[in-house]
Amino acid sequence: MLASAQAAVSGALTRVRPGDPGWPSEAQWNELSQQVGNALVKVQSPLVACLNAPDSDDCRQLFRELKNPYFLGDEVGLTQTLGWVDAWTSTPSVYAVAARNTNDVVVAVNFARRNNLRLVVKGGGHSYQGTSNAPDSLLVWTRKMNNITVQDAFVGTGCEGHAAPVRAVTAGAGALWAHVYDAVTTKAGGYVQGGGCMTVGVAGLIQSGGFGSFSKAYGLAAGSLLEAEVVTADGAVRIANACTNPDLFWALKGGGGGSLGVVTRLTLRVHELPETFGAVNMTIKATSTSAFRRLIGVIIDFYNQNLMNPHWGEQIRFRRDNVLTISMVFQGLSRSEAQAIWQPFMDTLAASPDDFKVEFSPLKIVAISARSFWAPTLFKKLLGFISTDDRPGAPDDNIFWSGNRGEAGQVLHGYESAWLPAALLQDDRRQTLADTLFAATRQWSVSLHVNKGLAGAPAEAVAAARNTATNLAALDAFALLIAGAEGPPAYPGIQGHEPDTALARRDRQAIGRAMAEVRKLVPDAGSYVAESNFFDADWQRSFWGSNYSRLLAIKDQYDPDGLFFVHHGVGSERWSADGFTKIV
Repeated sequence: MLASAQAAVSGALTRVRPGDPGWPSEAQWNELSQQVGNALVKVQSPLVACLNAPDSDDCRQLFRELKNPYFLGDEVGLTQTLGWVDAWTSTPSVYAVAARNTNDVVVAVNFARRNNLRLVVKGGGHSYQGTSNAPDSLLVWTRKMNNITVQDAFVGTGCEGHAAPVRAVTAGAGALWAHVYDAVTTKAGGYVQGGGCMTVGVAGLIQSGGFGSFSKAYGLAAGSLLEAEVVTADGAVRIANACTNPDLFWALKGGGGGSLGVVTRLTLRVHELPETFGAVNMTIKATSTSAFRRLIGVIIDFYNQNLMNPHWGEQIRFRRDNVLTISMVFQGLSRSEAQAIWQPFMDTLAASPDDFKVEFSPLKIVAISARSFWAPTLFKKLLGFISTDDRPGAPDDNIFWSGNRGEAGQVLHGYESAWLPAALLQDDRRQTLADTLFAATRQWSVSLHVNKGLAGAPAEAVAAARNTATNLAALDAFALLIAGAEGPPAYPGIQGHEPDTALARRDRQAIGRAMAEVRKLVPDAGSYVAESNFFDADWQRSFWGSNYSRLLAIKDQYDPDGLFFVHHGVGSERWSADGFTKIV
């Protein structure tokens, strides 16, 4: 009552911080610890040791370990990205509940609500926006909730008699995609649509919508969600599926992690596994600016004619140094079929040897059994495709794509994305698209993530995506264009390891200029919530478009007081930037 009166007078409700009169006493924290079976952790970042001794052996070892995503994920006080210059810095919570079960989550949520605490949720910790950390907060850490079970005949709660049993996998909120792929594909011979990066958490990806390498075939990861268990702000444990709490179920599918509750368990559809997965990798250097402009047009024409279909995914990258890199994957094709598809493109390059120099590689097109795609075979390790968790005693299935190592411990300089509608590939518009991409590359490198747009996907995959909260722009897009920049692991105040702020600001400005060229062509392009600009002032429209008003209504239903806050999350416009003060 007193708090309500104070809020009415001041015009704001403020969460408590350490040292405030309302901060829980040591006795209250001890009681919380007992209620969660000693799963309460007093958090300290490992980086603190480096602040005092930046030249020590321990600090040098720590900065080596910061390039291991499994080390980062296992540290309660760290996040996979260490910050974003001028935006946020990875800062540990005061306490964390290292939840082992749903009851631990319930107890933590109730404690935060009753004591007016800033609450943070972290699973895999892969948040470019910094949403899985906040100073002066209580963290619900779900990493230990990582059980994975494959089921042959799943029917959702309340759906009995309304839905046919389907093959499915149930994963705890803290499970990582590498381990889910191992259980579903390598061991059980099925396919589940997840993330391209193997160390991303299952719950975070689903709540972001979730694109993976083969989304052009299987759609959004959220489109395969069958059921979720979630702890809402009132401490209730709710089942959300098409038959039970369907509004919450819809919102969890792409409405953004950490805004609607703490997801504790998810069940996803298991699809039939194709016989083969494969990859195409090549680098082409244009010998002049005019040749590069032509090369962009050639690959855009080729993509439109041959690759905008369920077989193909991943990236086509245009660099500032007049280099085109192709890092694509395919499914359901043999190596010879993939080679035949690419032969006309190779013939075009070969016809202009003075303009285009192709980096030769005998492995530019490979195909393997789909069942072994995520298996850490010696072949993939020797060729450098796959890296492993190198800590002593680490599990054998702690693997990740070597290409993702650059993201481990990164400090972002800038990052923006935009969905490009498939209409740009029409005959009368492709040249304009190519010219726009060329103009953007004069400022910064840009990449087309063709698996992150669902144009060309099967109708059922598009329909499932339409029934999620994800921006509808993704359904009509042939690709998500991304421009980003990052630096190595760094942290303010650690001598010799501080972020290069001047370089970061120059990079961010260049990215902004590149994206300005793109927006001349697509002024109202949506942006993917998980891969987006921290500073986007129009984030509601960018991330969710016409779905935002429905999301906000569901937020009001399940979290009317705004216990769950993340930067640019649903309802966050009602709070100060740090999530501590409600703006009335």
